[in-house]
Amino acid sequence: MSQSDIFLSQELDGSLDAFITSKRPQPEPLHISQEIRDRGSIFVANLYHATTPDDAKARMSHLKHVVHRARKATHEIYAWRCMVLKAGRSGLAGPEDFELVQGSKDDGESWAGGKVLKVMQNLAVIDAVVVVSRWYGGTLLGPARFSHIETCATEVCKAYKKSEELQDCITTLRTLDDLLFAHREQLASLTTTEMSENDANNTSIPAPSQLLSSPPSTQRGETKKADYKNLDIPKAKRLIQARENSIKAVKVMIAKKLKPD
Repeated sequence: MSQSDIFLSQELDGSLDAFITSKRPQPEPLHISQEIRDRGSIFVANLYHATTPDDAKARMSHLKHVVHRARKATHEIYAWRCMVLKAGRSGLAGPEDFELVQGSKDDGESWAGGKVLKVMQNLAVIDAVVVVSRWYGGTLLGPARFSHIETCATEVCKAYKKSEELQDCITTLRTLDDLLFAHREQLASLTTTEMSENDANNTSIPAPSQLLSSPPSTQRGETKKADYKNLDIPKAKRLIQARENSIKAVKVMIAKKLKPD
């Protein structure tokens, strides 16, 4: 093989490797804290979703070697908490099949990993890894560095818990939407049956408006999913209460149809 062939082969190998790397989905942080700057040092936290300790390590490694490649942090302090399946278990037996696995790494900043883990424990953060990056500015900060690390970790953990709460609210809303739709369909069916019975006893010609209108039962299965993309927690809670009240009202109407006076 000639020198030019070797060079071309190396170029193609490098291009292929770059292409494959570029096509891989890159882990994105769920939350990033604001930077804290103190006497030249910079602190910032990233929170990633992680379901295993290996996931946590991979997220930290990506942040360290890819995201911070151009500007390496002095310390990449991280902690993780994951609910994992116990060895030999299938997960079908319920919560007893799972165990909480947690840990931390200081990356040269003694006791710092434990500080991050403590924040996660206090806020009950699970299935996540928090990485606090520090760029040393040349001046020793003493205990203040731990305060900055905890502040950054707390910010992303609180944001994570809020997003979890909002997602729980949206899940509840969608369940209530389905229940309300089902109850309304039942009410529409009862109403249609009642109208049919009345029509059988009434031979009069129906009004044009009655001929043009479609009974609610013809719209079964045509429900449109609500868009909750821009919802916040207070509004979600108000909507949940409204859905619950609507369901109660429809159930009362159904009960009256089933047991007329």
